[in-house]
Amino acid sequence: MNSTVEFLGINFKNPVIAASGTFGYGKEYDEYFDISILGGISTKGLTLHEKIGNLGRRIYETPSGLMNSIGLQNPGINRFIEDELPFLLKKDIVILANLGGDSIEEYVLGAKKLDETDIPIIELNISCPNVKEGGMAFGIDEKVAYEVVKEVRMATKKKLVVKLSPNAKDISKMAQACVKAGADALSLVNTFNALAIDINKRKPIFNNITAGLSGPCIKPIALRIVYEVKKAVDVPIIGIGGIMDYEDAIEFIMAGATLIQVGSANFRDIYASKKIVEGIEEFMKKEKISNLKEITGIIGGK
Repeated sequence: MNSTVEFLGINFKNPVIAASGTFGYGKEYDEYFDISILGGISTKGLTLHEKIGNLGRRIYETPSGLMNSIGLQNPGINRFIEDELPFLLKKDIVILANLGGDSIEEYVLGAKKLDETDIPIIELNISCPNVKEGGMAFGIDEKVAYEVVKEVRMATKKKLVVKLSPNAKDISKMAQACVKAGADALSLVNTFNALAIDINKRKPIFNNITAGLSGPCIKPIALRIVYEVKKAVDVPIIGIGGIMDYEDAIEFIMAGATLIQVGSANFRDIYASKKIVEGIEEFMKKEKISNLKEITGIIGGK
C-alpha cells in the first residue's frame, strides 16, 4: 500500500492538502499535531501588499455549510517570505503559495517575488476582483482569465496551478482557457457566491452583501464539476469542496482528482486533515489498493 502521489513531477507523501484560508500558515495547527503528516499546505491567500481584509462580519454558519467574507487579509508577500516561510520550509510538506491580486500587474509582481523562493508551486486564485475593471472577478470570464494566467506563466518558472471559481460562466471553457494560457494543473472549486439575510435588521449579514459558501453542502456540486472538467482538459486536478472525511476524499479521487484539499472541515475538527490522511490509508489497506492511481478517475474521467 502506497499513498504517495506524484503531481507535476513533485512527490506528495499523500494526496491531502490543507486548503488556503483555513489553515493559516500552519503554525497554529502544528501545536496540536505535526503538520508534516499532510501531503501539502496551500497558504493563506497572499497579495503583493498587506491587506487588512473586509469590515463587518466575516464568518456565518449555514445549514451544512459556512459562509465567509474575509477579504484576503494577509501580511503581504514580503512579510510572508520573511516571517512565515522559514517555518514551512522546515516541515516535510509541499508548499503551495496561494496568490491573489487586484490587477494583472499585482499578480505578475507577486509571482516574480515567489519565483525567487524555494516554494515549488504557485496556486493562482483568479476569484479575486479585478479592481481596474470595476470589480468583476478574473475567474468569471475565460478571456480575462486567459490574460492573467498567460502573464503569470511568463513571470514564473514554478509549477502553476490555477484555482477556478464555480461562479464562472462555463467552468469547462474556463478550464480550457487556463490550460491554453499555461496552467500546469487546476484546483477546483473555490467557494460559491451566496447570500444570507438578517431578517430582524432587514439587511444582509455581510457588509459586501454576498459571500463565499463552502462546506458539505457544496460537495455534490463540486464533485460533479471535478468530473466534468477532468473530461474537458488533460492536466492534473486538485479536488476541493466540502471534503469532511476520507470517504469524501476518495469520492473526489474517483471523480478524477489527483490531490484533494481540506478546508471548512478544519474549523469543525482541528484534526480533520490528519484523520483524512489516516482514513485514506486504512481504506487502501482494506480494499487492497496498492496505489491511488488504481482508483483515480475510475468513474469515467481521463
